Formats: sequence, structure tokens, C-alpha cells
Amino acid sequence: MKTSVATVTVCLLLLGAAGFPLDRRGGSAAAGGAKEKRVQYAAWDDVNVIAHGLLQLGQGLKEHVDKTKVQMRETSSKLKVFNRTVTELGKESQRLRVEGEALRARAQGLEDREGQLLNVTAGLRDKAEEIQQERRTVMERVSRLEERLDNMLQGGAVLPDADAGNKNGSDARNIQLMLEAQNRRIDDLVGWMRLQQEKLDKQNVRIRALLSQVTVGLTRVLLVEMASDCHELFLRGETTSGIYTIQPLNAEPFKVFCEMTADGGWTVIQRRQDGSVDFDQLWEAYEKGFGSLNGEFWLGLEKIHSIAKDTGYVVNIKLSDWMGDLASVRLPFRLGGEESKYSLHIQKDGPFSTLESSLGLDAVAGLPFSTRDRDNDQKNDTNCAKHLSGGWWFSNCGRSNLNGRYLKSPPPKHRHQRKQGIFWKTWRGRYYPLKNSLMMIAPAAIQSKS
Repeated sequence: MKTSVATVTVCLLLLGAAGFPLDRRGGSAAAGGAKEKRVQYAAWDDVNVIAHGLLQLGQGLKEHVDKTKVQMRETSSKLKVFNRTVTELGKESQRLRVEGEALRARAQGLEDREGQLLNVTAGLRDKAEEIQQERRTVMERVSRLEERLDNMLQGGAVLPDADAGNKNGSDARNIQLMLEAQNRRIDDLVGWMRLQQEKLDKQNVRIRALLSQVTVGLTRVLLVEMASDCHELFLRGETTSGIYTIQPLNAEPFKVFCEMTADGGWTVIQRRQDGSVDFDQLWEAYEKGFGSLNGEFWLGLEKIHSIAKDTGYVVNIKLSDWMGDLASVRLPFRLGGEESKYSLHIQKDGPFSTLESSLGLDAVAGLPFSTRDRDNDQKNDTNCAKHLSGGWWFSNCGRSNLNGRYLKSPPPKHRHQRKQGIFWKTWRGRYYPLKNSLMMIAPAAIQSKS
């Protein structure tokens, strides 16, 4: 840029010197007129130099403007992601703070209740000791009464008169009634103690369960939250590809396969490699996901939506044929929810390349997902998912389908069978079944580093 400006400056100076020389006094008027006429126009070489300098200047300015636009877009995208992240973290921190305070208040209430129960337990223990002491006293009295009864009965055997015998029998009956009453009272007290002990045992079990729940809740609040995607795991230091657990915002945790690269972490949402999994599934299966994360699988529309429901994500599609050739497509996108039939929205600013057009061209305005039991494609007279195979974001059946049948080489001879395979029309054509496909998503910030 600086070289172009310097070149233009030198050219302008040369042109000025050539086209407007200094006036010289003397000489005839004819000579002066001839000279003036001779130097009225700049030399052709000077004009070329100036034109070349201006062209370089224009090219430099255009490159600088284009570079500045790209930097501004990248900066704007990063600022949007950063602002959204800060807002979400603020909301989550506020929620966790409120939850932590509620859990601490609940824990304090449980501690107070436990103290009350301990006091009740101590009171019951004292009461039990009193009852035991009373029981011992009663037993002593019973023993004395039994001795007295024996003596009375023995004495009654030698008394001659009937009045004395009647009196002894009445005393014995009274003593027997007293003993029965005392026994009933003791049995009632023992039953009441047993009932109170059972209630205390239940209260202790409940308190231990509640304390366990509070401990788990507090532990969850205090522990670091799970990452929302594989790129966040990469930023935390994970560099090995494999299965991890993530938890997008406002979603339950679930396992994913993370493809860790030098630029960041990619969350794999689809893999086709050997035909071990049947992809001709119904809507519910495509919504929940199926297959094995270590082999062929579809992550699930609901899980993909929980990760990429907002702008700022890019999908990376890798393809390979049976000759070992590779192709790659990257498109900025977002995925709608169930209410939009999980519509795919491609959000690229400029024109699509030939390779990108197999999916991106139809999904600019949003392309719903279709399966053989949910016909959401744009072809009125045909169910593309049923006609081809598998579930996909179909437009008019003919541009792409990476969830078709896995057809091993050599492919079938009939065209209507080959078109049911995995194809990407603008790469190998509609009737060429591909060998492998891999779909991964990550924040758009990863693309500027690649």
C-alpha cells in the first residue's frame, strides 16, 4: 500500500515537471509559442506510469477495504458471541446464586429440625428411663403383694371362722385387679414407647435423605458446570478426540463424540462409514438419535437444536468416494426447533460455490426435515424420504442426501437403486453412492482460525 502511494507521488511529480516547465525569459514570440505548443501534453510514457500507479493504488485500496470488511465481520461475530455468552453466564450465575441461597436456607431449616428431633429424642429417652424405673417399682410392689397374698392364703387355711375367709378372698380379688390394671398400664406404656421409637426412626431416615439431597444440590451448585459443546471442552484443555458429556444451555446433559483438531473442538452429529446402522428410520428416531457414538450414528435433531439453536454456528461436512478422493463443505447455519420441523437455515452472506449449492442454496429461507412418516419436503407429488431413503432436509429430492442407504462398491446397476444411496449431486453426481460422510458443528469463531 505504501509502495503504491509512493509510486503515484513520483509519477505525479514527473508529469508536472514534463507538462509544466518553468518560463524562460527572452526569445521570439514565435519561439515561445512553439515551445508552449510542444510541451502542452505529457509524454505517453509518463501517462502510462501514472495510469499504472493509479491502478496499483486502486487495487491496494480495494484489498485494504476487503480485508477491513472481513475483519469487521469477524469482530462483529465475535462480539455477538461474546455478548451472548456474557448474558447467558450472568443469567446462569444469578440462577445458581438464587438456587444456592434456597438450598442453604433449606439446609439451615433441616439442621434446626434435626436439633428439635434430638431434643425430642432426649426427652423420650428420659421418659423411657422414668417408665423403666416406675416398672421396677411396680414389680417390687407386685412382689410384695404376692408375698402378702401367699401369707394371707396360708393364714386363711387355718382360720376357723367364715368371715375371715371371706375377707381374705376379697383382699385377694382386689390385689388381683390391681395387678391386672398395673400390667395393662405397663403394656400401654411399652406400646406407646415402641410407637414413638418407630416415628423417631422414620424421622431420622427422612432427615438423612433430605440432607443427602441438599448435599447433592450444593455440590452441583459449587462444581464447575459442564461444557455446552466440544469447542468449549477444547478451550478448557481437552485435546483428545472421543466421547464426552456436554450440557447446552437449558438442556439436559448428554454424550457426544468430539473431534478435536488443532483449531478447536467439533461436535460430531452424523457419521457414515460401513453400513452397520440402518438410517431408514422414522421421525421419532431421527428426533432422539440412534446408532453408536464410536461407529455410525445420528446424534438427534433435538440435541443438535439444543447446541445450534442460535446464530453463530458452522456445519462442517466431509465426504469421500470409493477412489479415496475427499471433499469438504463449511456453511454457517442454525437449526430451528420442533415447532419449525427442525428447519435448517443456511446464513451465508455471499454466493454459494458449486459444492455448497447442493445444500445451502435450498436452505437459505429454511428447509424442514423430512422422514418417510413425516413428509415436509418441497415436492408436492412425492415423499422424498420414502422415494429415496432415510431422513434429510429435502427440497425436491435431487440435490443431496447423506442419510441414504449405504451401498457398497460396486454399486447396483439400476439407477433407481443407486439414487437411494448417500449422494452429493454437485460433487460426484446424484447416482454415485459415496463411501463416507461426516457432519460436525462448532461455533463460527473456529472458522476464522482454520
